[in-house]
Amino acid sequence: MKEVYLTNSAEETEAVGKELALFLETKAPKGALIAMEGEMGVGKTAFVRGFASAFGIKGAKSPTYTIVNEYRGTHAVFHFDMYRIEDEDDLYAIGFEDYLARDGYLFVEWSENVKDALPSPRITLSIERTDGGCGRRITLSGLDAL
Repeated sequence: MKEVYLTNSAEETEAVGKELALFLETKAPKGALIAMEGEMGVGKTAFVRGFASAFGIKGAKSPTYTIVNEYRGTHAVFHFDMYRIEDEDDLYAIGFEDYLARDGYLFVEWSENVKDALPSPRITLSIERTDGGCGRRITLSGLDAL
């Protein structure tokens, strides 16, 4: 698995997500925490959609208004949006600790809002725009810590 990917479409971003899923299925089969960073509309949900598709899950959507979406396939995927979470008290009020105790892959969008509360080891996934906004640079770190 590479640490940096360049993509030019949502489909290519989904393909990188699927690649990570297949990698983690052998490296961390019970689950892992993936802290996501990147501005709004950069492709975080597309990445999760691709990841979830590796486990037979179709139609993953942004959890913007629900805070968490749970998906069940051959593995569980929990997709959090921490955009509206202001502090650790809010984090615990939504039951985040309970999800940490479950087997599954946890994606945390806007992880910078709760960075100090996220356990280690974890993977950090950063997505940023390139090529005047048309492309994406996807950077993965922490894979070797699992």
